[in-house]
Amino acid sequence: MRLGVTMFATDLAMPVHELARALEERGFDSLYVPEHTHIPVSRRTPHPSGAELPEEYKRTLDPLVALSYAAAATRTLRVGTGILLAAQRDPIVTAKAIASLDHLSGGRVVVGVGFGWNVEEIENHGVPYRERREVARRNVLAMQALWRDEVASFDGFEPSWSWPKPVQVPPVHLGGAAGPKLFAHVAEYADGWMPIGGRGIKAALPALREACEKAGRPAAEVIPFATLPTREKLDHYASLGITQVVANLPSAPADVVLPLLDEYAALL
Repeated sequence: MRLGVTMFATDLAMPVHELARALEERGFDSLYVPEHTHIPVSRRTPHPSGAELPEEYKRTLDPLVALSYAAAATRTLRVGTGILLAAQRDPIVTAKAIASLDHLSGGRVVVGVGFGWNVEEIENHGVPYRERREVARRNVLAMQALWRDEVASFDGFEPSWSWPKPVQVPPVHLGGAAGPKLFAHVAEYADGWMPIGGRGIKAALPALREACEKAGRPAAEVIPFATLPTREKLDHYASLGITQVVANLPSAPADVVLPLLDEYAALL
């Protein structure tokens, strides 16, 4: 079982390059950081939990800049977005940044993609909320063409060169709740599913496998994301054929984070 972690990288949390080194020293597999470009103060959209918006949502570092520091401070640690808000990004610019990071890190980048929940944040980027899934799909497909093809073309830009190419086309994993819409997206253009919290995976696996079979693709990887790991949970996931889990860390200073890392490392 490979174990990674996710943490909101902010200006108040443990510096991301120090966290990355601590993870690699303890044998962790990966580090994922989330994205929010901004949080409109109107707060018309409540946090999905129904609770008050946590402070870290207002202070999130750009994920690709943060991951560049993490990659530069390590040699083997995989670095990923968890998640990248693809509908809110220019695909040409983002493809270049991700390809550059993968090239410089020696092929260690993973791209977790989400559709977003904050209506006003998304619409501030000129994307109608109801269209965010389709915009994200289009942007990911465009990025994959730019990563893969010597001369890339896609609806929205003419045949173009875009170098450097990544060492490998970075795997794309979609976050979100189980359901036919999400699984259709996974089966079409993603490599895996990242269920937040990891609940309900066993019941959802048959539908995910069926969607992939209909699309003529191999079964998607399943990565329980932002879970609180225990030996029992990891054994359960392993019994389902899951080989990678991403544990949740609080967005906090080192004196809070490092003891938790030691607890999680004991499960490796």
